Amino acid sequence: MKPAELFDISGSTALVTGGTSGIGKMIAAGLAAAGAHVVIASRKAQAVTDTVADLTELGVVTGIVGDVSTPDSARALGAEVVAVHPKLNILVNNAGVTWGAPLEEFPDYGWEKVLSTNLAGVFHLTVALLPALRAARQNDDRASIINIGSVDGINVPEMDSFSYSASKAGLHQLTRHLAKKLAPEAITANAIAPGPFESRMMRFITDDPESLDRVRASVPLGRLGEPDDIAGLTIFLASAAGRYLTGTVIPLDGGGVGCGSPARLG
Repeated sequence: MKPAELFDISGSTALVTGGTSGIGKMIAAGLAAAGAHVVIASRKAQAVTDTVADLTELGVVTGIVGDVSTPDSARALGAEVVAVHPKLNILVNNAGVTWGAPLEEFPDYGWEKVLSTNLAGVFHLTVALLPALRAARQNDDRASIINIGSVDGINVPEMDSFSYSASKAGLHQLTRHLAKKLAPEAITANAIAPGPFESRMMRFITDDPESLDRVRASVPLGRLGEPDDIAGLTIFLASAAGRYLTGTVIPLDGGGVGCGSPARLG
């Protein structure tokens, strides 16, 4: 294959959960610009409408209102997607929440909400979408599951975000397990573990110049992640170029994990 063909995802159908802001919106924009039909999902109807309007100039972008915070809502979202798009080439499980509180005061709700959304929701939505992923493979197309984890699921974070780091570590292992189970069907499953990117979760850092400078200084490449960084890796994993890669967790953090210098966000 020619290099351009290796990375060609034009004509693919992709679902990006949590695609209305932050990393999710960066991924949705990149996939749309690369020629995929991108379906963004979010629980807020106005955010979906606004994001579709923002990204339509890049390519074909549609939206669905739904969330993955409970098993029933995740399955309902999956059923709605399959009804409209019976063939799905790319599933990006990006929707997520976080919570921070001192160890002795960490609330049950903060634990359950984060684990339900970041881990259980990914599982239930993925299972609900298996018919559409399998339909893509039956047509001799690619089918890829890309889970958005975090370097906080690899390194121990400075912040008291106990449920978040546990959920992302669990998501990394779920990715490996899905990869092994689905490999005989040639459906790949990989995880991206981002470091510091500009997003709603990072606003407490990016809005404070001193904190932002400290985080930049802790990243070996000396900067935050940018939209092309996350979009490029996602396109690689979804394209023919990444067809022999499954069960991996790829840190995308400017070298923090690889160089032994994790960004200090606390």
